[in-house]
Amino acid sequence: ILFTLNELGGILKNKARLVARGYRQEEGIDFEELFAPVARLEAIRIFLAYAAHKNMVVYQMDVKTTFLNEVVYVSQPNGFVDPDNPNHVYKLKKALYGLKQAPRAWYDMLSSFLLSQEFSKGSVDPTLFIRKNGNDLLLVQIYVDDILFAAPTLELCDLFANLMCSKFKMSMIG
Repeated sequence: ILFTLNELGGILKNKARLVARGYRQEEGIDFEELFAPVARLEAIRIFLAYAAHKNMVVYQMDVKTTFLNEVVYVSQPNGFVDPDNPNHVYKLKKALYGLKQAPRAWYDMLSSFLLSQEFSKGSVDPTLFIRKNGNDLLLVQIYVDDILFAAPTLELCDLFANLMCSKFKMSMIG
């Protein structure tokens, strides 16, 4: 159970989550390795400083279908085993954050999509994608399941947001 505290230390919101044990993960294929496409804080600062220097418009999007788009079954959690069907499993209906291989699969899918849209991947920072078309420059910074992007015009930002929303379930954060 997770909870959020208010400024006085009282509980503001409780959250309960079903945690998958990862039975669909395959040992030997990055099983012990954690992968999270997290841009370093310095990279985000440089991204924002460059965007401000060039008077670019900056937006952030949240990806709603981040990690898994496939069917996943998990065993019944301890304490919640159905006595009439103790050997049955649950079919999960929501994206999972708990599987070690899920962030890599998401990053690979997003990276492939951006590369197919004529973006180039940063050679130093693999979470940075750049598309240059004449004088138009579009910068995209990946941060786990959030995307920061910057462009010189609001129209170019809207085009990118629409492109992303056509492929993934996303919401604009601001």
